[in-house]
Amino acid sequence: MSQAGKALNILIYAAIFILLEIAALAMLKSSSSLQNIWINRASHRTMAFLWSHGEKIRYRFQLQEINERLAQENFLLNQELRAYRASDTALLKKGIEPYKEADGFRYIPASIVKMSRNTAHNYIILNKGSDDGVTPHSGIITSKGVVGIIDAVGRHYSYGLTFMNNNVSISARVKKNGVMGPLAWDGKRRNGAVLRDLPLHFEVNQGDTVITSGISTIFPPDIPLGTIGESKTVNGALHFTAVNMFQDFSSIKNVTIAINTGREEIESLEKKEEQ
Repeated sequence: MSQAGKALNILIYAAIFILLEIAALAMLKSSSSLQNIWINRASHRTMAFLWSHGEKIRYRFQLQEINERLAQENFLLNQELRAYRASDTALLKKGIEPYKEADGFRYIPASIVKMSRNTAHNYIILNKGSDDGVTPHSGIITSKGVVGIIDAVGRHYSYGLTFMNNNVSISARVKKNGVMGPLAWDGKRRNGAVLRDLPLHFEVNQGDTVITSGISTIFPPDIPLGTIGESKTVNGALHFTAVNMFQDFSSIKNVTIAINTGREEIESLEKKEEQ
């Protein structure tokens, strides 16, 4: 018999065997409820095994894709960092301060030396002082929002009041409609605040973003602060609105000091107007 004929016979025998096995399982399944339960359980275990391994394989392929995307993002960020450093070096050679920004603020990175969190008048001490260009009434910020305000400055250190202080209030506005009001710590939660004195004819909704207003000389405009929570009406005329702050005061280590380069001129004009 030829090789082709032998291969054909093997295929025929295999097909017959598979058909007989299927018929036997069908007969077994229909002959007894106990056998039926056993077959169903076996098939479920088999399907669960196949699905589980399928999910693992899919996750491994996704993990590889995620790692590749993170590596690409890391590469782009490193490129940007090198470009910024090169730009700063070029500015310094020309005698220009690299931290000076177009919005009228100069930014100085700093680390926290000490910070209180458990009183009504919490404070912060930073490792930058007058020798580094820090001045009183400068803002303390991070990428997640506002931390506090510089109150006193030494040569190498600065003392500030954090937002978790009953004496600190920030001029804020609701990003969606521009309505402004004073924002202060609620005295309870580390990320809790209250936005007061919002006129009722301005609609505010839960989830609306609150940002710095930009009308003070302490903080730059449009820094995201938090989101609107529940609102109450005071005296039938004003909103009293809870805000969930983005800033987490439990794990801060590094901050940025924002110095308004035009503060002295602004304050001088204000004094002249008062006189």
